[in-house]
Amino acid sequence: MDTQKFADQIRYYTMRELDNLGFGHFGGSLSIVETLAVLYGNVMNVSPEKKDDPDRDYFILSKGHAGPALYATLFLKGYFDEGFLYSLNQNGTNLPSHPDRIKTPGVDMTTGSLGQGISAATGIAKGNQLLGKENYTFAIVGDGELNEGQCWEAFQFAAHQKLDHLIVFIDDNKKQLDGYTTDICDPFDFVEKMQAFGFSSWRVDGGNVDAIEAVIDQAKEIKGKPAAIVLDTVKGQGVPYLEELADNHHIRPDEAAKAAIKKAIGTLAEKIEVNP
Repeated sequence: MDTQKFADQIRYYTMRELDNLGFGHFGGSLSIVETLAVLYGNVMNVSPEKKDDPDRDYFILSKGHAGPALYATLFLKGYFDEGFLYSLNQNGTNLPSHPDRIKTPGVDMTTGSLGQGISAATGIAKGNQLLGKENYTFAIVGDGELNEGQCWEAFQFAAHQKLDHLIVFIDDNKKQLDGYTTDICDPFDFVEKMQAFGFSSWRVDGGNVDAIEAVIDQAKEIKGKPAAIVLDTVKGQGVPYLEELADNHHIRPDEAAKAAIKKAIGTLAEKIEVNP
């Protein structure tokens, strides 16, 4: 698969569904687009036909507020149709703002309470290890989410249990709800911290699909340790207007912002050659 093209499509449909809703988590959804494109495009053993296959790979979006990007990915992979995508966060929807494994086809774990998703991912990886399975568990956790102590308890357990089929991505987009992560609670060096917790760890350009895929291959070569891949990203990644917006975690756009968002959607539409 052309992973960069897939990323461009995910970004476009993420913007479309959020624009249709009229508000939402633009910034943190866009910063994980390239990682989702790599995982669902070339890495994970998943498909709509095997969505309940116990031998599939598992994906847990611990930073559940980035659900719109996951939903766009699942739509493009054929888990549901486009109309379903635009039901995001509507009354009675099966596509809530944060992932729900009961309601949404292709979602492996309900998330939203920050810190809990990574614990669930660790439990899934341990369960598969006990069953002697070779499938992988992948999880994306937010940099601000790592303020939660529960994450570090899970990491310590994962390393102790030698869960080498667990790969955790840290979306280091530098911001959280209330501002910059360094101002709220300085995380220091995520790579060094994860190594200290017993993980193999790397930092990679989170906007470069080839670099992300290469480091996943590298992570799979190391046995006896879980892996952490720190994604160097930008909140609002791939949409210059949103990248430069100061408060871009959850946006309720005014008229000027709505116009800028629609213009960005038009630019993305041209890039992937669709009608906006």
